[in-house]
Amino acid sequence: MKKILVIDDAEFILDSTSTLLSFEGYEVYTASDGVEGVAAAKEHAPDLILCDISMPNLDGYGVIQQLRANKETVSTPFIFLTAFTEKQNMRMGMELGADDFLVKPYTRDELLAAIESQWKKNKIVQDKIQSKVDEVGKNLNYALPHEFRTVINQVKGSAKLLENSGEDIAKEEVKELTQDIMSSCDRLLKITENFLLYVRIESLASNPELKRKLRLMETHEPGALFYDLLNNVAMRFDRFDDIVIGEIPDTILIEMSSESFHKITDELLDNAFKFSDKGTPITLNLWMEHKKMCISIEDKGRGMSQDMINNIGAYIQFERNMYEQQGVGLGLVIAKRMIELHDGEFKINSIENEGTKVTFSIPSRVYL
Repeated sequence: MKKILVIDDAEFILDSTSTLLSFEGYEVYTASDGVEGVAAAKEHAPDLILCDISMPNLDGYGVIQQLRANKETVSTPFIFLTAFTEKQNMRMGMELGADDFLVKPYTRDELLAAIESQWKKNKIVQDKIQSKVDEVGKNLNYALPHEFRTVINQVKGSAKLLENSGEDIAKEEVKELTQDIMSSCDRLLKITENFLLYVRIESLASNPELKRKLRLMETHEPGALFYDLLNNVAMRFDRFDDIVIGEIPDTILIEMSSESFHKITDELLDNAFKFSDKGTPITLNLWMEHKKMCISIEDKGRGMSQDMINNIGAYIQFERNMYEQQGVGLGLVIAKRMIELHDGEFKINSIENEGTKVTFSIPSRVYL
């Protein structure tokens, strides 16, 4: 049963509208002013809100501003109820995020038609989301077996060579083959861990309580952790001389576990080094802004088109055949989703054949 919240200081409107909607099969909640309405919306999580504009304590504009600023109600369909003399003010209401408006007095058919229109719009959005989810699943189902087969065949090939020609292979070649096997195993382990982590992230995203608990985790002096990780990644690619880094702030605490911060920065740094040439700079900056620690990672690599940026997702692997990109494309989206789960911000600016700049922020504070 869908839930509808009606907010209006006119008792007649509340009674008649709630009675009509209850008769139509909706679960109805009411509030007689804006302050009560905001509280009711947060408590009952309605599927749709009908709200008057002119009310005591907090008017309709104030109601929608508060609800659009709340993560749990930011996308709840919102219909303004307005007197005919206020009709010219509806532009302001729509700019604040209202989905529609009804002029009082409205008829039963007008009310039900406005509500039905919101259900149809919502269904279109949900269908698009489901289509995207289905596409992710389909492509992961294809990509994972392919990646597993690729790595396993590499391991088998190296092991087979050792088995058949072990006595005739030089010590240096044996060492090289065993390193190839270890590298393949590390790659397979990372693919598996990333897939399991992606599934966990998506489950956390739909659970507000688990998201809240994530914000209780803390990492002291993340700048020092970032610097250590940067050196480790640079060592993997033998590119110490390419690092250009600004001042690293200290006495900062971020609201994220060190494991999560390590995972995010490792994936983003790995991409910056992997998709740019040795000898080109990797520029990094850390700073504090609006109670968030911000980090930018910029390379002069092959870059991405705007379409690529717009379509970043777990199932996407850009130009695999041309660049022989490894992995199932989960690293970037995992970093993005983890940052968003912690109420941080993630942004990519990129130009093809010129480079990419990733900027992200994490809620933080300075401690003494």
